[in-house]
Amino acid sequence: MCEEITQQARTVVTELLEQAKMKPGQLMVVGCSSSEMVGLRIGKGSSMEAAQAAFAGIYPVLQEHGINLAVQCCEHLNRSLILEREVAESRGYEIVNVKPQPHAGGSFAVTAWNAFRDPVAVETISAEAGIDIGGTLIGMHLRRVAVPVRVSLKKIGEANILCARTRPKYVGGPRAIYQDM
Repeated sequence: MCEEITQQARTVVTELLEQAKMKPGQLMVVGCSSSEMVGLRIGKGSSMEAAQAAFAGIYPVLQEHGINLAVQCCEHLNRSLILEREVAESRGYEIVNVKPQPHAGGSFAVTAWNAFRDPVAVETISAEAGIDIGGTLIGMHLRRVAVPVRVSLKKIGEANILCARTRPKYVGGPRAIYQDM
């Protein structure tokens, strides 16, 4: 099952990157319920193995493209995010003091914490795109105008997925001319 999760995660992130036309230095948020991936209700069966498998499919692809990763923790840490200190500081995000655990933050956040060079937690971000694996509610961490992105897969493991990109909001009125994005 873990190999399948890795491949599915790789497919989803690759398709999202292509459709979102992300550029190096941009930020992608991923919320991931390992419980949902293994067929249980969110928060009821945390699986480090499933989390590590999904991370192994997502993170190397983002690194190849120069995209930064922010991993959303669960509601027990108020959906704080784990990211590299350098990214947090360069974007002016306020760092908070917490370290995720499997049942307070989630297995995917623990996996990211252990994989990052210098991980930190922040409470809020403004990402250019995101993947919600298993109903983790990442919308609060996307830029203001989120646009759904359809990918070829509907699930990673047993977890439903939703992907989104963002775009600048349209301003002006009937005389405004908009750029093709």
